[in-house]
Amino acid sequence: MLDERSKSLLKTLVERYIADGQPVGSRTLSKASGLELSPATIRNVMADLEELGLIASPHTSAGRIPTARGYRLFVDTMLTAQPASLLGADARPLDAHLQPDQPQRVIASAAALLSNLSNFVGVVTAPRKPSVFHHIEFLRLGERRVLVIMVSPAGDVQNRVIFTAQDLSQAELAEASNRLNASYAGLSLEAVRERLKSEVDALRGEIAALMSAAVQAGTEAMAEEQERVVISGERNLLTVQDFGNDMGSLRRLFDMFEQKTQLMRLLDVSSRAEGVRIYIGGESQVVPFEELSIVSSPYEVDGQIVGTLGVIGPTRMAYERMIQIVDITSRMISQALSQK
Repeated sequence: MLDERSKSLLKTLVERYIADGQPVGSRTLSKASGLELSPATIRNVMADLEELGLIASPHTSAGRIPTARGYRLFVDTMLTAQPASLLGADARPLDAHLQPDQPQRVIASAAALLSNLSNFVGVVTAPRKPSVFHHIEFLRLGERRVLVIMVSPAGDVQNRVIFTAQDLSQAELAEASNRLNASYAGLSLEAVRERLKSEVDALRGEIAALMSAAVQAGTEAMAEEQERVVISGERNLLTVQDFGNDMGSLRRLFDMFEQKTQLMRLLDVSSRAEGVRIYIGGESQVVPFEELSIVSSPYEVDGQIVGTLGVIGPTRMAYERMIQIVDITSRMISQALSQK
């Protein structure tokens, strides 16, 4: 627990560092905090904050900078919620860009707006569609190896190779295909899975196992197909002072944007939370890069959470403004996609 004096100095230090990007010394703190404290008192408080792991002293400066723990305390207890109108004219283009036409266009516009307003990276995951299959076929590839061919109502085709517990003939595979197509076509894969549980006794054991494996393979294939994330403004990070001198960090960040798998995991965590969430690098395994922070929020369509959006930037970011940007964009994309 910090006393009010320590909280005030920590808040001032974080705000000065976010604004200037330079380690903050006791003289700067004395002037900026408005507290009538002697330089010696301020140095003692800073020593206490450093011992608590809230600030650190770079080797090249006598000043201090916030740690991940310091940023977290600042974000959780020292930010003052401001009305969204403080974005002023910057917010007005949102209405013009997020029109309810094609969902993919809305998603791309939202990512670009997040990037433009933040000057960092904007990310939006596309809404997940229900996993429904229209037709399924099984093709024997060899002993216990089966190719599953699944066609969606829109005509999209997914192929997966599965391994069966027993070797099945092509005739047995055709029987399983016919059963699935006759009884379950048009249902969601989750609904098929639930019905198979109750009807398994009426099916031959190997056929039931094959059908269950096919549904699982189809679920995974369609989930991979739908894991689309739109990224805008990656090049903004090239101008960020915190990254500009560290090519290793930049390379790892751009690898994450290119691969997208790790990014999808980060955003998936955000989709399970309500409202705007802030993840600060270095404080947990959620964000693997110490220099990185993510401000994110889920968005809804007709009251159901279907995706996540956010801003990715350095830990030294204006969190109060980023919260406003993410919150406004989340609400407006929800409204745009929910309009019929």
